[in-house]
Amino acid sequence: MTRAAAIIPAAGIGKRMGSAQPKQFLTLQGLPIILHTVGRFVEADCIDQIVVVLPEEWLEQTRLLLSNHFGAAGQRISVTRGGILRQDSVFAGLQQVEDDIDIVLVHDGARPLVTPDLISAVYSSIRKYGAAIAAVPVKDTLKRQRADGIIDHTVDRDGLWQAQTPQGARKELLEQAFSECGAREFTDEAALLEQAGFDVHLAEGQEQNFKITRPEDLGLAKKIMQQDHSLRIGHGYDAHRFVTGRPLVLGGVTIDHDQGLGGHSDADVLTHALCDAILGALGKGDLGHHFPDSDQRFKDIYSINLLREVVQLAADSGLGLVNGDITLICQAPKLAPHIADMKVKLAETCRVNPPQLNIKATTTEKMGFTGRREGIGCHAVVLLGPVLQPAHH
Repeated sequence: MTRAAAIIPAAGIGKRMGSAQPKQFLTLQGLPIILHTVGRFVEADCIDQIVVVLPEEWLEQTRLLLSNHFGAAGQRISVTRGGILRQDSVFAGLQQVEDDIDIVLVHDGARPLVTPDLISAVYSSIRKYGAAIAAVPVKDTLKRQRADGIIDHTVDRDGLWQAQTPQGARKELLEQAFSECGAREFTDEAALLEQAGFDVHLAEGQEQNFKITRPEDLGLAKKIMQQDHSLRIGHGYDAHRFVTGRPLVLGGVTIDHDQGLGGHSDADVLTHALCDAILGALGKGDLGHHFPDSDQRFKDIYSINLLREVVQLAADSGLGLVNGDITLICQAPKLAPHIADMKVKLAETCRVNPPQLNIKATTTEKMGFTGRREGIGCHAVVLLGPVLQPAHH
């Protein structure tokens, strides 16, 4: 299996931003820029390890920031001290890459609008060609200036591309390029690889994948993210049959009843439907895909723990629950006395206030499997929207 790592150099101070702190720690939609950038690589299925390269004085607080925000997903993220030049930082990150990594991508810490699709495209190009770079065709007319400030001539833009990141190569090629040419100064990894004699393939980038360099760039990024994080709707449905000898757990609350629900986990049909609704809104499959019943780690697991991980997936995409509407279908037992407790438990797990969740219980007038008291069914509909504040655990 091909394994890939992403090195995110973010050790610069960003003088052109005119800020008292490095630009990668300025806030964008309520979160530091570096969290947005790292989050895009956390979302990318092809990335197995992430190394963030930082100024030494920012290491500890960034390590804590990443841990608090990404939770369990943060286990594949590490931080290390950078150098004076970009290539020094990339080389420092390369030393932290695990031995069994095959492909290394490098991405600017101040490019938070990169998409998982672009990351995947560059990764695929590296797998196919050995080395690749994201870039966009030059659209504007280019002029070359004389020393006195007068135009010398117009540059033919045919075949010209504007470099972006991510860019990278198979790990052994990048290591060889640093070994042969690393003492010289290069503006990016593609130039380093070119100098070492390796062909670098162009993968078409995205116009929105620009680097935040000046204050006006930050304003543009905010506008794009507001558009990008449009509202998402998701629907989930689940059903489990009654069995004897198990507790009945719904919405994380144990309910006194002579039967429970059968399943690989605790069979909390309400929480499962809510998880599926959130995953549906994210376009990330269903609960069985993320937590298969063939995996013994999830045997009899408290489903609130699964919901917590699903909510974190949404947070990694910059999204959180706006509201949810849940309908339990159950002939018995009576659930109305337990709904308030369910709302409190679910709201806490979803990082929202209880009024943002509505839970209803209904019967089918003794029709169908629920009417015959064979089991319980549940529908959930959710609306996800932008998360404007850091996620705390």
